Amino acid sequence: MTVATETEIAGLPAGSDVRQYVTFLVDDSIYGVDINLVREIKQWSPTTVLPNQPHYTKGVLNLRGTIVPVHDLRARFGVGLTEATETHVVVIVLIGTKTVGILVDAVSDIIGVPNEDIRPVPAGQSMGDMSAIGGLVTAPQGMVALLDLNTLFPNNDETEFM
Repeated sequence: MTVATETEIAGLPAGSDVRQYVTFLVDDSIYGVDINLVREIKQWSPTTVLPNQPHYTKGVLNLRGTIVPVHDLRARFGVGLTEATETHVVVIVLIGTKTVGILVDAVSDIIGVPNEDIRPVPAGQSMGDMSAIGGLVTAPQGMVALLDLNTLFPNNDETEFM
């Protein structure tokens, strides 16, 4: 009896280096983050606003005893603040050693992407903060911008909750 590998199950040739990404919607754009960084996905709930935080920080929430900053991805990309409702979702991710929440419109899917299918971001494009996009991939639902969370939310020693 042979055991199928993850890549064979995904319909890809054996030996392909495939990474999985959780995809989500923000406005009309689809973004993805490495599934290994995602700790949890939860429905939006009100946060506690703290003073002197970046404009894209909605506040903090208590997640089973851990204080988690929640960042509005729409605001982070300069598209305006999200008027969060119960239909919005917070994707809890691990950035370095810190747990962070990212407010998005909806979680879409989990996709498997062979490394060779990830394309670089064209120079000179104006899709917001391009340095935070680690690559682009075409998926059935459209073009997915793969986020580099370390670049998007850099660890700033001056900000205690980031």
